[in-house]
Amino acid sequence: MGVFPDFQIEAKLASAGIVGIDEVGRGALAGPVIAAAIILPYEAKDIWLSYGITDSKKLTARKREELYDILIAQCQYATGMASSEEVDEYNVLQATMMAMRRAAEKMPAFELSWRLIDGNRSPWPQDKRALTVIGGDSKSITIAAASIIAKVTRDKLMQDQACTHPHYMWEENKGYGTTKHLAAIREFGPSPLHRQTFLKRLLA
Repeated sequence: MGVFPDFQIEAKLASAGIVGIDEVGRGALAGPVIAAAIILPYEAKDIWLSYGITDSKKLTARKREELYDILIAQCQYATGMASSEEVDEYNVLQATMMAMRRAAEKMPAFELSWRLIDGNRSPWPQDKRALTVIGGDSKSITIAAASIIAKVTRDKLMQDQACTHPHYMWEENKGYGTTKHLAAIREFGPSPLHRQTFLKRLLA
């Protein structure tokens, strides 16, 4: 069985209508923040537990992609994006909240659903049905599923962008600040997908 033996957080809320929300890309130098929202049908909880769903960072790329294919085939889900320009304009925290809202508000019956949000900040701070969970991708199977959707979605996007911007090796670093990525920025300058506010601090 998986690492969430009894849907411990979900079981305290309701048997259905629970949306898990997570994001990826906050710390990257290039590319968008991507958030995902997903509903795991509670009545099939034993099946979900058997798949080994957990925090996407604890999974290999191959396992993430396998689970991603299962999740998008069997679940209601949506993704939302905040662009690098929005990160620069609003700051990364506000861009993250935007991406989460854009994902979750696409979900059916959004207004009636509980929302489990990874972290300590909610996109809906006045809504009692929106619950933050620090370290949620290791505590809630629904948030963990959202983390997988968000991670694989963003990885695919950055791999596609690597074809257009080959200098930065995004197929390897996904826009994060590796030594080779920083060297490429210094040699070739930033691309339109780079976050200018991040680079000012880093390359000053």
